[in-house]
Amino acid sequence: MKHLKSRSQDLRSLFENNITIEYVAEPLKAVSSQAEVAEVLQWMQAKDFDVVGIEMEDNITGYVERSSLIQVKSGRCGDYQRVFHSQELIAISTPLMKLLPILRQTPRLFVLDCNQVSGIVTCGDLQKAPVRMLLFGLVTLLEMNLLRLVRLYYPQDSWQKCLKPERVEIAKHLWRESQERNEATDLLDYLQFCDKRELVLNQPQLLQQLELKSKRFGERFLKSAEQLRNRLAHAQNLVTGSSWIDLISLAEAMETLLIRCEEIE
Repeated sequence: MKHLKSRSQDLRSLFENNITIEYVAEPLKAVSSQAEVAEVLQWMQAKDFDVVGIEMEDNITGYVERSSLIQVKSGRCGDYQRVFHSQELIAISTPLMKLLPILRQTPRLFVLDCNQVSGIVTCGDLQKAPVRMLLFGLVTLLEMNLLRLVRLYYPQDSWQKCLKPERVEIAKHLWRESQERNEATDLLDYLQFCDKRELVLNQPQLLQQLELKSKRFGERFLKSAEQLRNRLAHAQNLVTGSSWIDLISLAEAMETLLIRCEEIE
């Protein structure tokens, strides 16, 4: 019998096989090694570039940072170039899924295409559509699995006794509206993220199986996931009120929790 992959594995497969960092990287702007520092510095400040490549004989051989040029202010850029370190390089074919944990360790990566540096990727590039698609996929699958666990642990509408009456009424209101449009399915389908979170966290057995440290910890974590979902849905800045390290850690934690959810049957 063929082993069926879980949905989180399907999502990972989609991004590993089809979406690489090529879709988020930017071309690396470069200047001649003979270019004057003063001119390049002025240009970098005007363009708000932190880094530019150094070009020799049509190849980018290294880079200079604006912060370094500010200190020297004169001379030729080639005199101050930094050679690419192996830990700063990443292949253009690298799956997007693998980019996130790497960017947690370094502020930028230089992109290799056919053994030539051609681009650059930074945490700021995580605001782009492909990364948003990945994150939205993760949080959507997580919410779907929270609902599945509610169905599993609250048979015969027993969940209604565990939510505040006003939360149940909101779900019923949405359900009745859908009935009028001849679209209604199950009342459970009209629970909000916060309702699913509350019901799942009220089951001690689920807390243990999902390896959540406590109900309070789980609540903070799932609230962060919900806030990310809302920012994604409204095309807002992904790191409002947090940091890129926090966002990447949250994405990794969501994937881990998703896998644990799918293991519960």
